[in-house]
Amino acid sequence: RTVAAWMTTQPHTIGDDQTLAEARERMHHFGVRHLPVLHGGHLVGVLSTRDIAMVESLPGVDIAKVNVDEAMAEEPWTVVANAALSAVSATMAERRIGTAIVVDREGSDHVVGVFTTTDALRALPQLSA
Repeated sequence: RTVAAWMTTQPHTIGDDQTLAEARERMHHFGVRHLPVLHGGHLVGVLSTRDIAMVESLPGVDIAKVNVDEAMAEEPWTVVANAALSAVSATMAERRIGTAIVVDREGSDHVVGVFTTTDALRALPQLSA
């Protein structure tokens, strides 16, 4: 009963120098709401559809001219794949976190997966049966 059983492996990512318009298109194309943000292959943030919508709602802002690094959350919450599903889900609920970026080992910035609230909800019926 670990995050590894429910996470999205090989998640879609985006570079911090890409535009929000490109990020929104990627999210739409792949049907995801969160993208780990990389700089030189290293995790530097996470971007959500909510982040894009907030910037897009500002008067006079063109998201085709705003880079991801200007809107992302700079310190994404990371967990390891063998983290207990119950502990991760409880922390996400308590802290109102929509996604946990899964890394290969504690303290690493090498992304191996993404675990979202949707993943937690998918696990619930099978674990409570």
